[in-house]
This record gives sequence, structure tokens and C-alpha cells, in this order.
Amino acid sequence: MKLFVYEHCPYCVKARMIFGLKNLPVQVNTLLNDDEATPTKMIGKKAVPILQKEDGSFMPESMDIVQYIDKSDRQPLLTGPLSAQVAAWIRHVSEYTQRLLLPRFAAAPFEEFATPEARHYFTDKKQATIGDFKEHLQHSPGLVKKINQDLRDLDKLIKEPNAVNGELSEDDIHLFPVLRSLSIVKGIELPTRVLAYRDNMAKQTQINLLTSIAS
Repeated sequence: MKLFVYEHCPYCVKARMIFGLKNLPVQVNTLLNDDEATPTKMIGKKAVPILQKEDGSFMPESMDIVQYIDKSDRQPLLTGPLSAQVAAWIRHVSEYTQRLLLPRFAAAPFEEFATPEARHYFTDKKQATIGDFKEHLQHSPGLVKKINQDLRDLDKLIKEPNAVNGELSEDDIHLFPVLRSLSIVKGIELPTRVLAYRDNMAKQTQINLLTSIAS
């Protein structure tokens, strides 16, 4: 099977996670960010992740891919309980973290930005949505302070380092990509439980953190 992704994309991280958790092989291919033709040919629109199944057909939508792979061997892993508090925390931080993340993603050495045209495509699209990146970067200290407080709140919700609710569930598929994305931001302080959880999930899923390119 093949998985078509962008390296920075948290939805792509969701799809990649289930392969790592189940230790299943998959060929991960990174598309250029300005390549509209390839995904449109596959699924009728520009979106990732895209799974190419063994029969050659294509499947979009991260959680559809996760559920398909999790159930493919009739031994699902994501059977644990869900937490309304964890879901609420993710919704809350998603209201402002894009202002921290998108400017840093746009400057990072990701494969989807291998050409100047691809990087400009991403930058132009996202600035049209959230505003000028330079302005957001100037406000980073206040946003870092805010996320550090919210991470202290998250620390109280984490039950085990290998599963936020004590047993693997879809909450893990939604939470780890947030923490992985935040690893690109310098100055973020992870409390003990959050740090142990993030690092453990990175190992379990075989997905790299972004600490080496943090800014």
C-alpha cells in the first residue's frame, strides 16, 4: 500500500499513526504542496492523506483510512474509551495554535516545499486564511505562554504514556498530531506526563518529532 502525504500535515500524521501502531508496512510518498493534478486525479480534489489500497483504488480522509487499516486484520487496536475532556482540549487549542504553527511550517525544510513555487503556494494560501505570518510570529511569546498553560491542563488528563485514556483509542489519533505539530515551536514546556506521552507515541507510531527544526 501507498500513503500520499505532506510531512507537516496533522491529518497525514493520523493516517501514518495506525500503520506504525500496527507495525504494518506502507510506502509513504510526499507530494509537492502546489501539485493539484496528482491528488485530483486520485480522488477528485486536492487533499491529503490519500491511501492507495492493494487493489489500486484510492481512499481519502484520515479517519476513514485509520478505521479501514485498524479493522483490516480483524484485530482492532483502537478499542479504548473516549474522553469528552480530551476532545474539548483539542478543540480549544485548535482555535489559536495555527497562528503558531503555520508560519513555522512555511519556513521548514519539508519535502512538500522542495521547490520555491510549492512553498509560495502554501504561504499564499494560508496567509489568505489567517493573516500575515510575520505578524503572527511577533505574537508568538503570548501564544507560547497560552499553550504552556493549556498543556498543564492536558497533563491532568493523561492516564498512561502509551494511551491518553489508559487504552489506545481514537483520542490518541487526534491528540498526538497536535503535540507533534507543537514540537516545531521553541519555548513550549511540556509537563511530565505530556512529555512522556508525546515521546512514547512518537516511538510507537514511528513518526519523527519536529524538535530538530524548532524555531
